[in-house]
Amino acid sequence: MTSVELSRLVRSECLRLCHRYRASHLGGAFSVADILSVLYGSPVLRFRSSEPAWPDRDRLFYSKGHACTSLYATLEAVGFSEGLSEKFTKDGSYWTSHVNHKVPGVELSTGSLGHALPVAAGTALAAKRLKKGWKVYCVVSDGELDEGSNWEAILFAPHHELGNLCLIVDSNKIQSFGRVEEVIGLESLVEKFRAFNWNVVRIDGHDHELLEGTLASFRDSVQSVPTVVIADTVKGKGVSFMENSLAWHYKSPNDQELAIALTEIASS
Repeated sequence: MTSVELSRLVRSECLRLCHRYRASHLGGAFSVADILSVLYGSPVLRFRSSEPAWPDRDRLFYSKGHACTSLYATLEAVGFSEGLSEKFTKDGSYWTSHVNHKVPGVELSTGSLGHALPVAAGTALAAKRLKKGWKVYCVVSDGELDEGSNWEAILFAPHHELGNLCLIVDSNKIQSFGRVEEVIGLESLVEKFRAFNWNVVRIDGHDHELLEGTLASFRDSVQSVPTVVIADTVKGKGVSFMENSLAWHYKSPNDQELAIALTEIASS
């Protein structure tokens, strides 16, 4: 399965889960789907789905835990687990409505925003001190950068020369109560990260070839500074009536919307 095919499968599964269980956060799940599909569907991350705790695996910390359906669907598609469609949000299930580390392949329970990057930075420092070759990746949302804990970690990482750390910002420009620029303006992120001594790359977060090339370049690099990939994305990407719509941070699709959305994804 190619990363493009994986992204279609992931978006379709997100739709079905949110329709069946009246779940939320489809917009953010769709904006990050291509990023996750390249990480897991291309030779970027080192992992063994049959051995989730493989000591030499690369570590991926997924901070935007509210968009859980995209990560869950990706992990299941590449073989970490099965049963998501029957057990999502059910009582006693590990597939909770925010990312749960009890699910195979998940490193950290998230959803309280601003926590994963500090953990990722600490993990990268541990790898460096232990002289381990695995890389550490962290996916955050742009709105989440309002959290001060992220900026402490952004200071910490270059100070400790964490060249094994890659931060990926899913920059879809919309957060829970409005457009990012209206809530708390972040731009220019490129200049901010450069001022904090990061290696900065800004790319189209839906271009699989560009994503793979950028992430593979980091994977193969030996450097003394952390890397941030600012991935410009579209909230609700792949479904016309969901794109750039704040409403789909919260809504679940009805029967008609599900049918239309599945058709659009299949033909994309």
